[in-house]
Amino acid sequence: MDLPAFIPASTARPLVALPGSFDYGRALSLREMARHYTEMPKYLLAPEIAALLHFLPDWRQHAFVNTLWNTGARLNEALALRRRDFHLNEDIPHVVLRTAKQRRSGGGRPRKGTSPNRVIPLSDPAYVDEMRRLFASTKESFEEDVITGERRAMPVWTVSDRTVRNWLSRAVDAAGRDGVRFSIPVMPHAFRHSFAMHLLYGHVHPKILQGLMGHEKFESTEVYTRIFALDVAASQQLRFTLDTRDALQLLRRK
Repeated sequence: MDLPAFIPASTARPLVALPGSFDYGRALSLREMARHYTEMPKYLLAPEIAALLHFLPDWRQHAFVNTLWNTGARLNEALALRRRDFHLNEDIPHVVLRTAKQRRSGGGRPRKGTSPNRVIPLSDPAYVDEMRRLFASTKESFEEDVITGERRAMPVWTVSDRTVRNWLSRAVDAAGRDGVRFSIPVMPHAFRHSFAMHLLYGHVHPKILQGLMGHEKFESTEVYTRIFALDVAASQQLRFTLDTRDALQLLRRK
């Protein structure tokens, strides 16, 4: 996949793409530097999320938070997911997220140039296996509309957004008791930001990221590329100070 035009392929340094190559200290420094952008999203790094998931022993809670991390879904999109939205046995496993507008309207033709769905490839085999095991041990639930009699599939997680926040709060507390601290507040939306930054570090093109995030305008995606661009610029290690004698000699030759 091509890199963004502003990132030379020979100099870009992915922080998370290769096992064992992740420079956690550098990533923390980059995030600290990026905080000077007032609109900077609060994101977690891959080791932080792996640690957090460890403190979610309930398998349904673990699967939900892992879904936020692996899909970049908004909280309301993830809570609306049904079992049939997961396509785990295809050649390319994926999940279909439905927009809030489409869920409210129930159906119909979307306006020109838009899609009611967003398809997210699931590239992590461990996550795909987790969801397969979850669905193998649970049955899909249905509800019947009392007016129309229509039988509709229920969401996989029938909980509120407050419940999800409580899950995360308890996990953070448990981590703290074990001496594990997180450098930003752990909120549901942080996983969406983390997904975006993880893809950029994996050299996914920003225009592709825009589609995966469901951003109508590229300006919404640019906030992530600004942070990533800081790391690329710092990686160049360009020197601006030259030896004065060499500089004078070069100029005097003319």
